[in-house]
Amino acid sequence: MTSKTTHFGFREVDETAKAGMVHGVFTNVASKYDVMNDAMSLGIHRIWKDAMMDWLAPRGPQRLLDVAGGTGDIAFRFLARAPQAQVTVLDMTESMLIEGRKRAEAATLASQLDWVVGDAMALPFPDNSFDVYTISFGIRNVTRIPDAIAEAFRVLRPGGRLMVLEFSSIPQPGLQWLYDRYSFNIIPPLGQMIANDRDSYQYLVESIRKFPKQDEFAAMIRQGGFGQVSYRNLSLGIAALHSGWKI
Repeated sequence: MTSKTTHFGFREVDETAKAGMVHGVFTNVASKYDVMNDAMSLGIHRIWKDAMMDWLAPRGPQRLLDVAGGTGDIAFRFLARAPQAQVTVLDMTESMLIEGRKRAEAATLASQLDWVVGDAMALPFPDNSFDVYTISFGIRNVTRIPDAIAEAFRVLRPGGRLMVLEFSSIPQPGLQWLYDRYSFNIIPPLGQMIANDRDSYQYLVESIRKFPKQDEFAAMIRQGGFGQVSYRNLSLGIAALHSGWKI
């Protein structure tokens, strides 16, 4: 039987190998992940995450599942706006969760936070468990994206909301060309300088180019059962927010 393949950056790899390779990338960069996010995006990722919260409008005692949320950026923002909420942070890489638990906010909010090692394609939670599901800059690293969307749908309660923040595609070809030049010529050397790891950041740049464009990804969310699916471009489309509801 021929094994299925998928992409790891621009490389074609056996589907069964991708999760371990992605795990290796994030194990390598965990301690420098937040620093590198600032360097790669010139700090703009913080504005994008705030825009995510603005659209999400956290409230009351909601239960949030933040997938691939290792360092806690989304969890802490959500709890700042909904102090009665409960948040479960799930990540496949334990070292990323360790970095999140080290942050000062983690100690003050410990009673409202759970940190779980797990796989987006096989969530260790019952059906209809959460009001909100978020994944920020993580879904492009999932081996089978439709499986992750299906799991999001399963664990959300009826009326629950999915929101995805991910790097995307600039509609204007000239601007996309300039962004590609920056990405491929600046980000891997930054990774070498800051995290002593060029290869992991070369993968991250390549993985962005392999991710579906906005309309294609919105269609995947609809195919996963979600309604009222829409998206908003951020910074001309360098990133995009996708929203859907379990109706």
